[in-house]
Amino acid sequence: MIPEYDKIVIGGTLPALLFAYLNQYPVFFAKPERPFRFDYFEPALDLQCVGIPATAQELKTPSGLKKIGIPKYLLWERLVFLLSLEGLLPLSDLCDKMRYSGERIVCTNEYSKIYEFSFNTCYYFRDDNLSNLVNQQPVKENRYLCYDYIAFNRGGKLELDYLSTNDDFVSEIWFYSSDRIDGNTGVKDACIVSRLTEEQLASADYIETMARFKMEAILKEMGVKGPYNGLSPTGRPKYYTLKTSHMHRVKTKITHPEWEASDNVKKISTSEKELIDILQQRDLNKYGSLKCDYTLPA
Repeated sequence: MIPEYDKIVIGGTLPALLFAYLNQYPVFFAKPERPFRFDYFEPALDLQCVGIPATAQELKTPSGLKKIGIPKYLLWERLVFLLSLEGLLPLSDLCDKMRYSGERIVCTNEYSKIYEFSFNTCYYFRDDNLSNLVNQQPVKENRYLCYDYIAFNRGGKLELDYLSTNDDFVSEIWFYSSDRIDGNTGVKDACIVSRLTEEQLASADYIETMARFKMEAILKEMGVKGPYNGLSPTGRPKYYTLKTSHMHRVKTKITHPEWEASDNVKKISTSEKELIDILQQRDLNKYGSLKCDYTLPA
């Protein structure tokens, strides 16, 4: 017997999970879209209703201190957990692709079909691995967010946490305690954020090495030096140059095709901020005692 749902949510984004949780609808996705590691809420945001207290922190930037709140991925992970507790995440992250046949949605993993179901109403938030559900208009120009992770092999004990530029290529640089080394060593690595078109991604001018070179040039222009290397013959202090290497690049599409709603597939115009405001107003004390293991970066 094929399961039939009255109302469902499709999408692995934070707004999709918020909407599903607030309305207690089952949610399905083939592409979980966990927020970027360095996407943060405002410092004053308190999500104690789901066991996440407000946590303000300050980042050192070239122009002073930048205040941020909790990372968005914490709320995304907490909603996945709570939806699972309520039985509203039937496939978890086990599904790789979904296909709408006109009557039902067929879900498959890497090897075979794992589930199929029908529905009366679907609230669609986007899923790049779902086909045939909606009629989509082609995008004129695809744009991407690129994250280049850079290891500091020398000179990683920086006093900076964040800097931004006015350029789409290397628009932001986040400096974080290195994941490669155990313990609080003070050594940092970097994540470079760029906003690029598909044409730029295919160009040699925007490859991973060029992003690393540009970051090094920016730091050199700011006067950032490597470790102390004694004195020159004239008595002036000498410093090693910074030594970095590229670890990996992650890219995610930020332009998505427009699509048309239908009788049984609905669009939701409520923004992420509005959904969070509704969440804060709900009486969810049964989850207020949940703990959050997030700690401020060293």
